[in-house]
Amino acid sequence: MLLAIDIGNTNLNVGVFDEDRLLFTFRLTTNLPRTSNEFGEAIVEAIKRHGIEATGIHDVIIASVVPKVMYSLVSGIKKYFHCTPYVVGNDTKSGIHIAAANPGEIGADRIVDAVGAYVLYGGPVIIIDYGTATTYDLVTEDGVFAARVTCPGIKISAKALWSNAAQLPEIEIKKPETILAKNTITSMQAGLMYGTIGQTEYIVRKLKEESGIEHIKVVATGGLGRSISDATGDIDIYDPNLTLQGTRLVYEQTKAAERKGKRSQNG
Repeated sequence: MLLAIDIGNTNLNVGVFDEDRLLFTFRLTTNLPRTSNEFGEAIVEAIKRHGIEATGIHDVIIASVVPKVMYSLVSGIKKYFHCTPYVVGNDTKSGIHIAAANPGEIGADRIVDAVGAYVLYGGPVIIIDYGTATTYDLVTEDGVFAARVTCPGIKISAKALWSNAAQLPEIEIKKPETILAKNTITSMQAGLMYGTIGQTEYIVRKLKEESGIEHIKVVATGGLGRSISDATGDIDIYDPNLTLQGTRLVYEQTKAAERKGKRSQNG
């Protein structure tokens, strides 16, 4: 079985795959400092709760945008799962060509999201990830990562409101029934959620317009993505596990490239 780990700025998302079947997922907090033993023990205990022993994990792949946790996490994987994890980078054989002045700027999360959406749903495709940042990425029909837009995430925007305006409270982030708000809390919720819906519709429209590609599938993921997806006709598919699925697909392509390389060496 494969352990796929997506390390974002807020959460560390983990999925266990039996070939292409996602068995279960769980989360750990990224911001909590952990030693290699603490990482290893936390992951082992979490998979045990689902009936999987550490010995059942044969490979691990990590897609991370948080470098500071990598040393402890990789060390913990080696200690507790007795394998060296694959780490997604810009030199990883992903099957996606990155058309950027500096490909090193593209985060591993965006790479695996692009791979997941392109392989599972086809191109051209716009991928929207409602995470710590809200990101919009365009992959063409022939698998070129052609453009990207980065915006503050919904939670970042919410925190900016209540942290910088003395009379605005910390609120639950959810879409109110109507934009016609009658109190402070629902007015903030309306601004955050309907503002993001409007942002989504405008950016998707501009990406289609300026790319000259009219018929583009739009795939969304991320924790708050379902609420946005349900509220607009501009998102075609909501896939909560897109990043983990993309990480698995990158692993499969990397393994396939390794096997091909070995066959070439053996002549």
